[in-house]
Amino acid sequence: MKKASLTLLAFLVMCGLSFGAPRKGGKQKTFAGEIFDSQCAMMGSHAKMEAMHPGIKTAKQCTLQCVKMGGKFVLYNPKSKRTYQLSDQEKPRDFAGDKVKVTGTYDKATKTIHVDSIEAAS
Repeated sequence: MKKASLTLLAFLVMCGLSFGAPRKGGKQKTFAGEIFDSQCAMMGSHAKMEAMHPGIKTAKQCTLQCVKMGGKFVLYNPKSKRTYQLSDQEKPRDFAGDKVKVTGTYDKATKTIHVDSIEAAS
């Protein structure tokens, strides 16, 4: 009887853990925009940073420099003026300042795209 009770208890604990686990595999979507740094995305442009730092001539240079100074890579959609945090901070590096399509799942609570892939926009 004691063994059956422990088995049932272990089963119930495992069921509880599985229900409380975060759900991966939410609905995957594709988001379009540009890979920006978080600072310039708040302003919707790299213009101020480029004016303050004459050595910075391109969006790519600006984005990489701002991330080096502590910013985060984000996806900025200039049409909707929306900024999305990106869970992956390595994949965007190759696309800094470029127009892209990001595929992943979106977490509304944190406004974060859990990145599966990034590709250049065509």
